[in-house]
Amino acid sequence: MRDAALAARAAAIRLSTTTGAERDAALTAIAARLTAGSGRILAANRQDVAAAREAGRSATVLDRLTVSEQQLEALAGTARALAAEADPVGEVASGSVMPNGLEVRRIRVPLGVVGVIYEGRPNVTVDAAALCLKSGNAALLRGSSTARHTNAALVDVMREALADTAVPVDAVQLVPGTTHASVHELMSLRGLVDVLVPRGGHDLIQATVRDSMVPVIETGVGNCHVYVDEHADLDKALAILLNAKTQRPSVCNAAESLLVHERVAPAFLPRALAALAGHGVTVHGDERVRSFHPAVVPATEEDWGREYLSLDLAAAVVGSLESAIDHIRRYGSGHTEAIVTDSQSAARRFVAALDTAVVAVNASTRFADGGELGLGTELGISTQKLHARGPMGLTALTTTKYVLVGDGHIRGGAAAPLP
Repeated sequence: MRDAALAARAAAIRLSTTTGAERDAALTAIAARLTAGSGRILAANRQDVAAAREAGRSATVLDRLTVSEQQLEALAGTARALAAEADPVGEVASGSVMPNGLEVRRIRVPLGVVGVIYEGRPNVTVDAAALCLKSGNAALLRGSSTARHTNAALVDVMREALADTAVPVDAVQLVPGTTHASVHELMSLRGLVDVLVPRGGHDLIQATVRDSMVPVIETGVGNCHVYVDEHADLDKALAILLNAKTQRPSVCNAAESLLVHERVAPAFLPRALAALAGHGVTVHGDERVRSFHPAVVPATEEDWGREYLSLDLAAAVVGSLESAIDHIRRYGSGHTEAIVTDSQSAARRFVAALDTAVVAVNASTRFADGGELGLGTELGISTQKLHARGPMGLTALTTTKYVLVGDGHIRGGAAAPLP
């Protein structure tokens, strides 16, 4: 692990002197090689999926693990799209000229070596590597053992592509080892690894935050709520709810909880619960929700804080906007919350009162995504407040440094030639 980190550090130093055009050429080469190497990638993925199915893994795990021909082409498209995006490295974030003539520039620079720890989602292997390369960072990738054959094939293909470019091959590496020991060793490499980004469930994220000596950007779990206010357009509310819950339930920006104001519950819940049942959703409801549909099962205290990542939904009737806010403050994960309302004052109160990365007004939680928000491909959605918050696009994988340009300037005096 240490050898891999040393190689990544050396690659990061070389990367810092590459041009945007050279990194874009590397991404284009990766895209072409992903398409050309699709046969062995898909064969490796079938091996992982078969093993996961035989081990009795859930449908959610299998959905995240599976890579199709279309998905692989989409990953190649991600690399091509990133190559076409503006280069964040060297961008002047701010600048000024001091009264003494000293020029002050704050420019964007790479973070350096980025370690990504993630669960069984092979798409992250390509997304993370491509984002890191575009932003001038070396990537150390530690995926789940459930996807080890797929991840190995993807990384092999990407490294083969880099061999013919100005970008060093070791800028993309799969962390050696498949046990937790390798993860803990990665977490200990402060000084070689600049930042870790965990992507996965609550236990993975909390273990990384708790145990890592390397700085961590925390990507949070998504217990996302949809609150239907007393002033809501109920047709819009139903469309938003169904999209937020059922379009792709296995992702972090899918809705996991529904709150309905008591004044509209009799008109909304019978329609909503029937529609959810028609989509195969199991609703875990409080006593008032259960009174509107026989298929609703009793909610437990655990249900209110769960990220199901499945066709399950917690639901409650609340007496007021403030009750909804209090519920979300208690059980929410700081990811994405949505309100459906035609009241501007209710929307303003909801937005101001919730300390969360994304708030949606009359829109689905599924829009909490870098691509949907115009940020391009994302590494994850940060729920912390320092460095990055919300969808982490290219800019979030850079930091800044100050560049001072003078003409013989000295502290306490203006520029002056030496005698």
